[in-house]
Amino acid sequence: MDKLVSDLLGGLGRLFKNKVSQTVSKAVSGKSKTYTFESLPQTVDDLKALPEAALTDVYAVAALSLLALTRFETDKEESIKMLNFLKGPDPLTPMALQQISDRFMDGKFYKVNSFFEGATPANNYTPSTPYKIKVSSTPYSFDNENWAVLYLHSGGADNPRPVKLRKKPSTGQWFIVEIQYLGDVRTPVAADKWA
Repeated sequence: MDKLVSDLLGGLGRLFKNKVSQTVSKAVSGKSKTYTFESLPQTVDDLKALPEAALTDVYAVAALSLLALTRFETDKEESIKMLNFLKGPDPLTPMALQQISDRFMDGKFYKVNSFFEGATPANNYTPSTPYKIKVSSTPYSFDNENWAVLYLHSGGADNPRPVKLRKKPSTGQWFIVEIQYLGDVRTPVAADKWA
């Protein structure tokens, strides 16, 4: 009887392990797109002039959110204009703006550069040029109609970071709802006292 129970529990354990493994595998597999930019936009008009600014490609809109944040350190007002363009009918609230500002406390603006291809802690997050941004999805990214959760890849983080978007059906355009990818990344060598 004990052997039967042991065999049954062992079989259930293997079945559960296989199911979990399949679910994890499905969650990490998805689609990726890489966007290339010759230069970084300096103004909202520069951003609007990019072909991706049609806002009909959800992956491109996620990439554009990063471009908008590259101006936050040197021209916060212009960065906010770009972000509000990408947010469409719901501009940044004072609370959302404060959350973004808080992410850059202590001069950690290198977080933004960490999302460009070639930028790593070892090179102080110096991106390769032209600038490339990888955006990916999972099989669950589009589970809710007119909503998406996509992921940006950072050279200073082990896992891609999320950005939430919403589609406006009347125009077919995608807009940023929430930027969740500005958490801490590994310290660049120049700022790491233990390097």
